[in-house]
Amino acid sequence: MTAMTSSAVGASPLFLSAEDRAQVDAVEQLARGGADNLPRLVAGLDTPSWAVRRAVVAALARMGTQAVPPLCEVLRSRRDSEARLAAAVEALVASTGAVEESLEVLADNPVAAIVCDAAQVLGRRRSRRSVPLLARLTVHPDDNVAVAAIEALGRIGGGAAVDALLAALGSGNFFRIFPAIDVLGRCGDPTVVPALLGLLADPFYSLEAARALGRTGQDAAVPALVGLLRRGNDSLVRVVAVALVDIHEAQVQRFGGARAVQAALRSGGDLSVLGRKLAQAISTADSAERAALARLLGWIGGQDAAAGLLRLLDAPDPTVARAAAAALAELGSDADEQILHALRDGDSARRRVLLPLVGRRVASVPEVLVCLEDRDASVRAMAADTLSRIGDPSAVGALFERLVDDDPRVVQAATGAIQSLGSDDTEALAMQAARSPDARLRRAALRIISYFGYPRGLEVLLSAMRDSDERLRDAAIYGLPFIEDPRAVDALLTAATHESERTRAAAMRALGQTQKEARITSMLLGGLNDRDPWVRYYACQSLGKLNEEAAADAIVALADDDAGQVRVAVVDALAHMHTESAMTALRRAAASADADVRRAALLGLGVARRQDALPVLLEASSSEDAATRLVALSAVAEYEAPETLPALLRAASDRDDSVRSAAVGFLATRPGIPSTQALVSLLGDLTVRERVVSALALPMEGRLPGLLAALDAADEVTAPLLVAALARMRRADARAGLLQALETASPAGRRAVVPAVGALGTVEARDALERASLRDDDQEVRRACLVALGR
Repeated sequence: MTAMTSSAVGASPLFLSAEDRAQVDAVEQLARGGADNLPRLVAGLDTPSWAVRRAVVAALARMGTQAVPPLCEVLRSRRDSEARLAAAVEALVASTGAVEESLEVLADNPVAAIVCDAAQVLGRRRSRRSVPLLARLTVHPDDNVAVAAIEALGRIGGGAAVDALLAALGSGNFFRIFPAIDVLGRCGDPTVVPALLGLLADPFYSLEAARALGRTGQDAAVPALVGLLRRGNDSLVRVVAVALVDIHEAQVQRFGGARAVQAALRSGGDLSVLGRKLAQAISTADSAERAALARLLGWIGGQDAAAGLLRLLDAPDPTVARAAAAALAELGSDADEQILHALRDGDSARRRVLLPLVGRRVASVPEVLVCLEDRDASVRAMAADTLSRIGDPSAVGALFERLVDDDPRVVQAATGAIQSLGSDDTEALAMQAARSPDARLRRAALRIISYFGYPRGLEVLLSAMRDSDERLRDAAIYGLPFIEDPRAVDALLTAATHESERTRAAAMRALGQTQKEARITSMLLGGLNDRDPWVRYYACQSLGKLNEEAAADAIVALADDDAGQVRVAVVDALAHMHTESAMTALRRAAASADADVRRAALLGLGVARRQDALPVLLEASSSEDAATRLVALSAVAEYEAPETLPALLRAASDRDDSVRSAAVGFLATRPGIPSTQALVSLLGDLTVRERVVSALALPMEGRLPGLLAALDAADEVTAPLLVAALARMRRADARAGLLQALETASPAGRRAVVPAVGALGTVEARDALERASLRDDDQEVRRACLVALGR
């Protein structure tokens, strides 16, 4: 195969040179030629080009069983090239053929390296039939072989694999015990917890055993780990802290909420002593350990915890600072005094972290008011938001002073806070500010008057309409629709004929927020012919908002307007109307070359929900443009039609993440067992798996029976995910479903449901575990029940 002598060593996998591309094409041609070309393809494992070698690996994997013997021969007799060996291993792992028998023969080879390669492939293929062989290899005389077998068993999992791994813990061999600890921690099997707990007392293995217990995610390990936390040195404290947080996160992931770690930390012992111990360990901890220690400090509470967490707010790693801030928020009143002290005396950086932590206590207002004067605009804006959250109207006066801030973010935040707080003084302060010589303050005051619709504010707004400042006129125009007085509408109609294009456009927009009447419709129709495109845009938009169907033909006439925004407004307006001409125009716009017009039309068709529009939307949901697919999908989701569910299911595997996410979201809120079945079918897709589990946890109609039916046939991959969805519902019927699944689900489903039933903590749950531990047909289920029962 002479074409496979590339000079493109180290070429980027994202770029194929012309030479590489030609060689990849040659590989594909050889693969199509079948078994006769196997020698040349196997020779291609030596090519220096990674891109070409990858094509060879894929071709040999697709050829299946016929390619297995020559690949095994590479492992047996051609071991002078690491690149060749790695490629042969990859091809065997990905092979579509029967690989196991040939590899099991290799496992008896006297050369340890060959046996290691065979074990690696069997493990990566998750070959259950090879578990007995791999178990035998864990006691191989060569440590490297034993470790390879241990790692392979960890990938495969299951009761027999776990038994072999547990046996490795008793081997007395340091080189085998450590990888066995690591693998057992990652297998997720609750039955490994007792064995790992037994190693906590051995100072040689305690650190690794604690890490592994954290990775199991099993709350049965929590009491022992908390005990170790109380009596261990700094090194143990740091490792155990991470382990406890890992368990907590796993429990939340599986069951939607968990307090086992918090409860164990607070039970027994002096919490202040524990808090000081955790705080002391911070100085020698790395970033991950500091974040975990922060979580634990937040859970135990107290003044010592608050002091330790405040020090962590200055950590250079933002992950640690965020964890400390979140933990302080959990402390609640325990940390209030220290937070307020730090807020008053801290710099801008400290205040940015602390302001979100300030509770709703009125006593916090003085310190937050100090932050309104901070030199950092972002702090001033956050202070305004915080005052709004606290809800004390006494802060309104200080907020009015910030309406002339140099930073628009602060002005916006202060305005929003004033609108949120209200107060008896707000109207008087707004009226006073509206007469200020400072135009910035007048504009802000007009917005506040408009928001509250003060009747006394009409004269102020009308006066501003006569001002030469266009921005003041805009602010006044915006507020007039919110004041119930005929003079307000009169002023808007007058403004709609103003010489300023900006003022006319603002008036057209405001008229869309009034009541439908003949003189308003007439003015808006006239605006459709205005020389300024923004006037036409707002006139068209307002006619749509008023649902003025008599204007449909006039609006359709603007469908080919020179201004793109007007064309979009036409489509938006037509979406509010139900005339045949409006629907015809929308269907035509859905095929527009203008992407914005096309998407607006698709949204309009979706709002109308006409059955004859569905084919157009389904076609658009397969568009080359991701944004168009997303818009079309949102419209399709509104239909109760047989075509909707398949379209959503296809979109859930879209190449664009935003489309996939939207499709899962639409399926999540769709009732019925078929929607649940569709979501369950997506659990094999790693790109959406977590979103699908969250979607399945929404208690929609048909969700519970759909999940229970899926558990009846679940395998070891999907069963834990289905159980997690049930547990996260946190409803009585879902809890009953978990108990039912312990009796009716598949063996994999019953094994997965045991920890969830144990986490319920009820007498009924414990009785169910007792029965299953005695009667279940599956030995692994019985063993898991005993672990959950603490035996």
